[in-house]
Amino acid sequence: MSEPILRSALFVPGSRPQRFAKALAAGADAVIVDFEDAVEEAFKAQARGHLANFLGANPAARVWVRVNAPGHAEHAGDLAFCKQHSAVAGVVLPKVEEAAQVGVAWQTGKPVWPIIESAKGLLALGAIAQAEGVQRLAFGSLDLALDLNLKTGSAAAGHVLNSARMAVLVHSCGAGLLPPLDGVYPAIGDHEGLRQAIGYAHAMGYGGALCIHPAQVAVIHAALAPSAAELAWARKVLDASVAAHGAGAFQLDGQMVDAPVLLRARRLLALAAT
Repeated sequence: MSEPILRSALFVPGSRPQRFAKALAAGADAVIVDFEDAVEEAFKAQARGHLANFLGANPAARVWVRVNAPGHAEHAGDLAFCKQHSAVAGVVLPKVEEAAQVGVAWQTGKPVWPIIESAKGLLALGAIAQAEGVQRLAFGSLDLALDLNLKTGSAAAGHVLNSARMAVLVHSCGAGLLPPLDGVYPAIGDHEGLRQAIGYAHAMGYGGALCIHPAQVAVIHAALAPSAAELAWARKVLDASVAAHGAGAFQLDGQMVDAPVLLRARRLLALAAT
């Protein structure tokens, strides 16, 4: 599967139409209009109307939509909305706990990002990752911690969440999906904490993260930008590959360079180009 770079996916509440344009202008790689957690129950149907009006007035806009969870009264209406509007790029599916729920979302004809955020979701991870229509997985660390009754901020909680993160990563790779997205970092003003968190997730193999405020976008992008030394290495590797006339493997500075090394070099340069 091809790998379009996606470092940041910014949520904006579906009940706050005045924020839609600002979210799209924030520089995020994707904008997710949220019909779920960010919208009060009384305004969920109204949120669809807000987005329909915005998309009608802004035909060039492209957004993802986080629909209400399977089983919610507005779930079917949200999916119907996504199917109807060509400007909706895909469905962000929360609280996924079985592959059949992905199948229902896939009937929209739009790619699906299941969010793994419960013990049941983890137990069904293999089937969810392999379900038709899944483009990438997302990790819902906050809801998962609540579901597992973890003590927030403790070393023990961190250990459990990292084990779950690894499971999401392994199943993503095993199913040939695009790199997964890490969960939101809730402390909006803690840019250093966000930088460390996304750097850790990226080193673990994650492609980027969900985020909840426009100010977090630039922090994420800066944290994921390759260093000057990494870029110099990548260019040197690819230049050496050209000089080696396409050899399957060759030596550079005493180190073997083969297909996986070349792929890493190309990924670094592609990330720097975003």
